[in-house]
Amino acid sequence: MYETLKTPGDTTWFTRDRFGLFIHWGLYSLPARHEWVRNNELITNEEYDAKYFPRFDPDLYNPKAWAKAAAGAGMKYFVITAKHHEGFCLWDTKQTDYNATKTPAKRDLLRPMVEAFRAEGIRVGLYYSLIDWHHPDFVIDPHIGPYRLSPDRAKLNEGRDQNRYAEYMYRQVEELLTQYGEIDVLWFDFSYPKEDGSGKGRKDWQSEKLYEMVRKKMPKVIIDDRMDLPYGWDIKTPEQFQAREWVTHEGQKVVWEACQTFSGSWGYHRDEASWKSIDQLIIMLIDTVSKGGNLLLNVGPTGRGEFDQRALDRLSGMGEWMRRHSRSIYGCTQAPPGFKTPQDCRLTYNPTTNRMYVHVLAWPFTHLHLDGFSGKVAYAQLLNDASEVQMKGLEAWQSHWNEQFKDTLTLNLPVRKPDVTVPVIELFLK
Repeated sequence: MYETLKTPGDTTWFTRDRFGLFIHWGLYSLPARHEWVRNNELITNEEYDAKYFPRFDPDLYNPKAWAKAAAGAGMKYFVITAKHHEGFCLWDTKQTDYNATKTPAKRDLLRPMVEAFRAEGIRVGLYYSLIDWHHPDFVIDPHIGPYRLSPDRAKLNEGRDQNRYAEYMYRQVEELLTQYGEIDVLWFDFSYPKEDGSGKGRKDWQSEKLYEMVRKKMPKVIIDDRMDLPYGWDIKTPEQFQAREWVTHEGQKVVWEACQTFSGSWGYHRDEASWKSIDQLIIMLIDTVSKGGNLLLNVGPTGRGEFDQRALDRLSGMGEWMRRHSRSIYGCTQAPPGFKTPQDCRLTYNPTTNRMYVHVLAWPFTHLHLDGFSGKVAYAQLLNDASEVQMKGLEAWQSHWNEQFKDTLTLNLPVRKPDVTVPVIELFLK
């Protein structure tokens, strides 16, 4: 229905599935105070490795339980941090010993995860950090990373070769694309070029070479927009804020994904108290789809390998709502032009079934007025129980009383709000 910028990857399933799980898991789950703990607290390699690497032992790790929790929430794809900025790798990479097999975990943690999620019918995405604060060839920047304020930064950079690091990245990504079957999403993170040369961008990552290899091995894989390339990406990825409208690039609508956390950090944060409620999260999902986007919602597992109870409660709550309302999300997009969104509502539309969904964020008394809908709706029902919503009565009276309401359809609602987080009215359009 809406034309978006044409890109190389296959986004047909992506714009249908709409809801995914982000997982940030690594050594930073042990300090449990933000995945950027090394940057925030200026922790050296020696201190970080001595304290956390020999103690990473996720003895309660059960990827089947993770996958079931995601499936139960209604999520259709997941993205896991195979390597985050700390440089630690969850898989049995041959490029470095800084990986899970050399910790007390003593195994590849990525493979059973990929297999478990596939078994639940969930598509596989891999996150790979372009940044690496641990690698000996990664050139230290003056404004990011644990050594950024070190008086010895220049000395620490002696002998480092960013090109060698780019080759290391190339070989690692090649491993990920050849050892784990078909990958649906490849999520690179992130570039920060600066005019004075103090940041990093496509030259530092050798992004063109890396991109060509990825497309050759996985032509259909969806690639995000963080490699500092003007071409080749498939999705835009606004982070930690809700877009006010459909995301565009040079004036053209694009396929996009809002990536959000339950709280403020991505990795497990024991003491963080700013967790979003189930209501907020459901509204966030609805709001994103109403603007033509996807929601990638993050969990940070604990150091023992579990989703903590706060995360499980929210996944369960979202799943309870999705069980009855998922058809207002899957396959849906922004409403066509000409349909005005009612006050305190969000609209989603399924162009295949020609059904409109009115998500009522604040339940009104008795009537909901839909401007521009008159003569366009054949039938209306509450989605949670398929009970009819009548469309007659006040509409005819209002049209007679005031000419300005002639294009308005009025729905006669029950006084009591349905016992669901966000009620949805399903409109069968003519």
